Amino acid sequence: MAGLFFVQTRDRTFADSALAVARKQFALHGSSQFTERAIPGWHLIHAPYILGGPDTFFADGEDFVAVMGTPTCDGKMGRAALQAMLSMDRPDWDRLGGPFVALVHRQGRTRLFTDYLGLFQIFHDSAMTLFSTSLLAAANALPRLSFDVQGVYELAFNVVPLGNDSVFAELKTLGPDALVELGEAGARVEELAKPLPDQWTEPQVAPHVDKLMEIISTHVREFGDRIHCALSGGIDSRLMLAALRAAGSRPQVYVYGGTDSDDVAVSRAIAAAEGFHVEWLDKEAWRTVEPDAFPEQVEANYQGYDGLANYGELFENGANAHARALRHPGGALAGSAACAEVFRNFFFLPNRRFRAVDVARAFFARYAKSDVTEMFDEAAFLRGIEDKMLAAIGRPGDRGRLPRPLVEQIYPRVRCRALFGREISLETRIGPYMFPFLDHQWVAGAMTVPLGIKHAGRFESMMLKAIDPVLAAYPSVYGHDFAGPPNLKHRFSEWATRIRPMALRQRSYALRRRLGPVADEHGGLLTPEYMGRVIDLDYPAMRRFFRIERIADSGLMRRISNLEYLAKRLGSKLAA
Repeated sequence: MAGLFFVQTRDRTFADSALAVARKQFALHGSSQFTERAIPGWHLIHAPYILGGPDTFFADGEDFVAVMGTPTCDGKMGRAALQAMLSMDRPDWDRLGGPFVALVHRQGRTRLFTDYLGLFQIFHDSAMTLFSTSLLAAANALPRLSFDVQGVYELAFNVVPLGNDSVFAELKTLGPDALVELGEAGARVEELAKPLPDQWTEPQVAPHVDKLMEIISTHVREFGDRIHCALSGGIDSRLMLAALRAAGSRPQVYVYGGTDSDDVAVSRAIAAAEGFHVEWLDKEAWRTVEPDAFPEQVEANYQGYDGLANYGELFENGANAHARALRHPGGALAGSAACAEVFRNFFFLPNRRFRAVDVARAFFARYAKSDVTEMFDEAAFLRGIEDKMLAAIGRPGDRGRLPRPLVEQIYPRVRCRALFGREISLETRIGPYMFPFLDHQWVAGAMTVPLGIKHAGRFESMMLKAIDPVLAAYPSVYGHDFAGPPNLKHRFSEWATRIRPMALRQRSYALRRRLGPVADEHGGLLTPEYMGRVIDLDYPAMRRFFRIERIADSGLMRRISNLEYLAKRLGSKLAA
């Protein structure tokens, strides 16, 4: 496993045990080589990308920088970027980009910091004596753990815990606002200000296109055609492909989906018309796993997902690990088009002021109270999410109505950080990962675009057309192309959500459950014949939190089952 792990050495017995755990865990994840450094009061383990890629460790005498993720600096990557980072007294955000966590030891001082939005996950204990990019390494290094009630319910209902929380009370993730200085006496935290624009301006396409091309070109200079990117039937992946081609790359294009997938049909039609190959993978049909082989597959998934998979995909057939390897042959770069929604109205809220709790109720209240035990306190759950939102946008304790531009920051600072931060942290163990639509400078630009022109992807379509009008003109799964405005059906579908009353938005999931079972697209081998081989179907750990027999949502059950499997693997270390 590519990763970082470091521990305070004041308690030598604990430090030696924790380091042994980390070495073993990294090896289980697939790493075969490590760099280790001792600095005053601390010991560091660093492992590079499993399948290769740009340098992630650079030393100049006693000074060094160790990173995880895919940082850029001064428009450079790899060794050149690390050298530039090592020359800085402090992080210079005008020069830095990409998702990463960095440990910089320079002139006798050691500092730890994340990327601008805190996307890359590094876990630490409450006393900050241990830091790890691997959840399992951190969890197995600590003597005792207990489930965090808020974290468990956030993962179950919304796929991942939000803010700095994990599913364990004893482990947090380092926030974007923290710069940690490591010394012989321990860890000292300095708060960082990382503002985003909170006013809309006159929308102009060219500056945003120029910034995107600057970000993409940095990666193309390093990798050329050794870039793998998806192409679906929507706009985000098409914008990514357009920018890559405009920067001079001819990336390797792929699509995921079944034989009846609209994404597959649209992407293959575009590829045929443009004369390039698109690799198609039907993950569900890729491999059949017999029930007796299921425990071995789940164990492999458990290591590959570092204990907790987004969407609880621990119980799939191994296709995701296969797909990740295909995206990084020989250290090639994978590119994700996720989070281009910063240029759309992601929460589908009207253009007026909202309280943070309104956003929590409209988007994060995806639960039916019949599914939960008395452990669930609805008011406390929503207040917890509200507090995380307010902290993220720099308005702690502000229960009033927020300016609408500020509400837009909740998407990149809270939703994207949690969901895609986990994805980034897992993917970059394998190889380098480009996430241009969450680069903080592009996000900052998106925060200046007025809401009205974002609806139904209007502004994003304008950017795509400016970069590649030919690619924009192909049909999409929305029933229209991106060379012109969105059609009436697309505009109406978003408008119908925006006008829905808040009380109805909060209850929409529970109302949907009353109509029958709910499923999602992430599948998995979830029948008792399979699941009974890997977990106790009585769910002894999760029964404290959920009324298992009442749940009729396969995605929710998959995530709960992931937590149950995690509890089983941690055994007596996990407090009841």
